[in-house]
Amino acid sequence: MKPDVKLYDTTLRDGTQSEGVSFSKADKVRIAERLDRFGVAYIEGGWPGSNPKDMGFFEAMRKHPLKTARLTAFGSTRRAKNTPEEDPNLQTLLSAETPTVTIFGKSWLLHVKDVLRVSEEQNLAMIQDSCQFLKDHGREVIFDAEHFFDGYLDNPEYAVAVLQKSIEGGAETVVLCDTNGGTMPADIERICRDVRAQLPDTAELGIHCHNDANCAVANSLIAVDAGCTHVQGTINGLGERCGNANLSSIIPGLALKMKRACVPEGSLAHMKELSNFVYDLANMRPDTHQPYVGNSAFAHKGGMHVNAVKKNAATFEHITPETVGNERRILVSDLAGGSNILMKAAEHDIRLDQKGPEVRQILNELKRLEAEGYEYEAADASFWLLVQKMLKKHEPFFNLEGFRVIVEKRGPEEPCLSEATIKITVGDKTEIAAAEGDGPVNALDMALRKVVTSFYPEIEDVHLRDFKVRILEGEAGSAAKTRVLIESGDSETIWGTVGVSENIIEASWEALLDSMEYILYRNRTES
Repeated sequence: MKPDVKLYDTTLRDGTQSEGVSFSKADKVRIAERLDRFGVAYIEGGWPGSNPKDMGFFEAMRKHPLKTARLTAFGSTRRAKNTPEEDPNLQTLLSAETPTVTIFGKSWLLHVKDVLRVSEEQNLAMIQDSCQFLKDHGREVIFDAEHFFDGYLDNPEYAVAVLQKSIEGGAETVVLCDTNGGTMPADIERICRDVRAQLPDTAELGIHCHNDANCAVANSLIAVDAGCTHVQGTINGLGERCGNANLSSIIPGLALKMKRACVPEGSLAHMKELSNFVYDLANMRPDTHQPYVGNSAFAHKGGMHVNAVKKNAATFEHITPETVGNERRILVSDLAGGSNILMKAAEHDIRLDQKGPEVRQILNELKRLEAEGYEYEAADASFWLLVQKMLKKHEPFFNLEGFRVIVEKRGPEEPCLSEATIKITVGDKTEIAAAEGDGPVNALDMALRKVVTSFYPEIEDVHLRDFKVRILEGEAGSAAKTRVLIESGDSETIWGTVGVSENIIEASWEALLDSMEYILYRNRTES
């Protein structure tokens, strides 16, 4: 199927300019292969003339040929003093051996005069003969008109002349770049329509937006309405400053809202999976509130909302979550109603009688606990255990006889030492274990896992993944209640638990205990 809109992914180049993001060569190969399977039209791999790692990626990709996407190298037009044949940047672009090359050039006279410091005619010549040189060497040429919208507002005739010269040089696609990311949607639409009318029909028009005014996705979509059939962006909106246009939102917007084919049939259901894959390799925590693919994108909390969703999901969901590989989540809190409890319990395969007293009892207990500081939105495992206790189905796997945590500092320059000792009983057997850790909570976690593993070996696979502390009553100072949220995981899944106490160690213990009990219950239920 020929797409209505060609997607150009620049996660491996523009995305790596995001603060704190650095992909290894192996990471880039894995992302390129995943993007190829997903079905984007172009994958921009980097700027081979800027660093050895990018050239190493292109060399590595020769052993990993793409099946559908076109691998693209990125660079600039020739320098003013060089001919194309002697320009190192253009020669390096050729040595990358990619079927497509994207080069950028200046379309704003401010940059021509103050940055390049060449004449208007020199800039046009640099653009045209750079495109011509690459075209003559068998490359598909895409021209990125840098700062195009600022340039067009400053001098529309010159900005369009830049595009025309690139086309005369052999560029098949010309891309209008909102490089500063500050152009508003109305201007994007008007300018794209004006430009489309002035270019030959054979030239494909593209859009490349940055997100400095938080309009990159909207600008990209409205540009398609205005005649663009080539859209550039990055997965999760990674990019310099505030990021690039977010393909994780653009792709569903094009496919579901605008009915424009842009990825193969079936790919959209892997949108969340692709988003999380890139987050993982970027070593970033996913944005839970990200549209379409975030964990909160289809999360419902208010009791009236949940009641409506239970009757008809379309009442509060603009698309079906599964369409983009996401899922509906029902949150439980002091805003919850009976429908929240019923639907949340159903997620855990707990069947409750809608008219039975248990629903009201669980709801009342939930609201009582949240008034004390508990929070169950990110603590599904603790909620599951709460329901089990309310239904009188809970039987502890072990009983705590006691624990002790010692924190010792032996000198002003010495690091703190933390040690925890735990004593538990299972049946008629008692075990004691001690462990050292990087802090008191880590030591407590290590000691608990050590002693419980002696009875339940599967605990060895459980690891604490995240630990969050929240002071609930600031005016109480150091005596304030503390809420601890713990995220634990094994090789199969991740779950959250919560504990509350004036003592941070006791709150941590409560959350750790829930974490262990939950996985033990789950394993025995599944077996």
